[in-house]
Amino acid sequence: MDLRLTGPRARPRRWAAAAAAVVVLAGAGTWTAAAASDDAPPVQRRDKVMDTGGARIDTSYFTTPGSERRPAVLLAHGFGASKDELRAQAEGLARDGYAVLTWSARGFGRSTGKIGLNDPKGEVADASRLIDWLAKRPEVQLDKKGDPRVGVTGASYGGAVSLLAAGYDDRVDAIAPQITYWNLADALFPQGVFKKLWAGLFINTGGGCDRFEPQLCRMYERVAEAGKPDAAARKLLEERSPIAVGKHIKVPTLLMQGQTDSLFPLGQADAAAKAIRANGAPVDVDWIAGGHDGGDRETGRVEARVDSWFDRYLKDDKAADTGPAFRVTRTGGIDSTDGAAQLRGASSDAYPGLAHDPRRVPLAGREQRVDNPAGASPPAISNLPGFGGGGGGGGGLGQLSSLGVGLSLDFPGQFARFDSAPLRDDLHVTGSPTVTVHVASDSDDAVLFGKVYDVAPGGGSQPVLPSQLTTPVRVVGSGAGGGKDVTLTLPAIDHEVQKGHRLRLVLSSTDLGYASPTHPATYTVSLKSDLAVPTAPAVRTAAAPLPAWVWWLPLAGVLAALALLLTGRRRASAGAPDPDLAEVPLQITDLSKKYAKSADRYAVRDLSFRVEKGQVLGLLGPNGAGKTTTLRMLMGLIRPDGGEIRVFGHAIRPGAPVLSRVGAFVEGAGFLPHLSGRENL
Repeated sequence: MDLRLTGPRARPRRWAAAAAAVVVLAGAGTWTAAAASDDAPPVQRRDKVMDTGGARIDTSYFTTPGSERRPAVLLAHGFGASKDELRAQAEGLARDGYAVLTWSARGFGRSTGKIGLNDPKGEVADASRLIDWLAKRPEVQLDKKGDPRVGVTGASYGGAVSLLAAGYDDRVDAIAPQITYWNLADALFPQGVFKKLWAGLFINTGGGCDRFEPQLCRMYERVAEAGKPDAAARKLLEERSPIAVGKHIKVPTLLMQGQTDSLFPLGQADAAAKAIRANGAPVDVDWIAGGHDGGDRETGRVEARVDSWFDRYLKDDKAADTGPAFRVTRTGGIDSTDGAAQLRGASSDAYPGLAHDPRRVPLAGREQRVDNPAGASPPAISNLPGFGGGGGGGGGLGQLSSLGVGLSLDFPGQFARFDSAPLRDDLHVTGSPTVTVHVASDSDDAVLFGKVYDVAPGGGSQPVLPSQLTTPVRVVGSGAGGGKDVTLTLPAIDHEVQKGHRLRLVLSSTDLGYASPTHPATYTVSLKSDLAVPTAPAVRTAAAPLPAWVWWLPLAGVLAALALLLTGRRRASAGAPDPDLAEVPLQITDLSKKYAKSADRYAVRDLSFRVEKGQVLGLLGPNGAGKTTTLRMLMGLIRPDGGEIRVFGHAIRPGAPVLSRVGAFVEGAGFLPHLSGRENL
């Protein structure tokens, strides 16, 4: 936006009045125009603090000018952020014909109140009050009085708000949650094991325990001290999770879940898809490359698909392309031009779930003893929660694992290992492998962490842990009656195992991201089944688009060849030889040269001399005197700025034929480009 004054200076009062008006508008917090491209409608933003009862919620409302009514979108932010991170997406949706309302959730940004982790009486009730406000706006399309046409979208914390709003408020018409949870208790206490690092990051990102509702703070401190969850903790988190109202979510739902995500893995979206589809609502599932552990969040593609989803189900645009029922992003190597991971989409007309078309892979290994060390230290490492490098580019440990870089660590004596034979053909895993093992312990319970490695032949490379994911399990009562059989559902992944590679099941007693028992114990583990590996043969990878250079490189080659031909002709015909100098080996006349970085200094200036047959000439002088520069001009390697060089009467140009009669080493041995290999020798 160009803010330079273009009018005459004779109107200072008018400019002063305009400036004062701008200041008044900005200070009052009414409408401001957001920057837009010249051909896009201007976006107006209104900032307003709403009292929702128990908290004051800071909001921003985005629309474009016009009298027509339009659907509305509630746009929710992630945990630890605020409405400010959503401005660009909100403006884009507004330009696409939506009335968009963003807000900072309780305890974040400028909003007041305690963080309730999407408390139905707190954050979810706030969302309903925002819908009440939208219903009163003259720009918003209504289905009936008090019922606006509205969709909800957001990522992580905001994704859960999308699901919860649809479950608690039947005025919501479509949702598009991203990288979020269905059951927060399962996410933080999977299989009865405390996900301590991620839980600690929640508290820290929220600003400390006292920023949360008191009962949440007490719950966290109790679980962190005990090292394991109790029934009350699970109940508290489940009541604040979409699973609590799963039967009431009956609107079109686009679920976009991250593959590199140890916080909310793919199983959370799978549970949501099953429940919402059972209610009769349309559900599409999209597994994106990145997640909470980093990697490429595919922001542009994700936002475009959300727009299309709302076009179809809020604008009733039946021509809108909402994409396939199931899509997964696959990594196909590294782009040599910028080092970024190359991403390709694979899709099918039906969501296969996590256990489709399983293939049995036999494992081998005797019964093994696994030690749980005192203090659960040192812990094995499968991932570094929160250490993903963000969602913009191609970072993240999970993203690296998809490229064949192994980064996990298991300590000898603290894990059991079972290997398959080398695979006879390629195997693409899409879903959650399962296996049954027998676990016995000399303590009441055993805690194990299951993971499946991709092991290349030869032993020269580190085994790869797909997406750096592991599954914990607490085997209650494993110390009685000789132990227990337990079926492990291992992490959901999309990963290709190549022919000749092995699959390796590892059961470790510790993991950096989780709380293990601190007292020493010994577990005994043995196999009871093959490894069941899910596949999805109907999911087909799209053909890779041809890179741009395939099209422009041949054309560039033709143009370069043409330029060389034209230049060569000019060089061959440039300047007739001087017959009076036909027997003179060398004559230099008024030769001068300046380099670009020292435009005020000459390397060679007004140099003239002549060499007759039989003479031997040496150029003497200190460094920088111009000796090498003169020789380079003599050989046609650089062009002079002025003057002339003639060899046997022929003017020297780069590539001049007469240079074939000259032999030289300039500062060192090298090949001269205008001579053939034989002529150089």
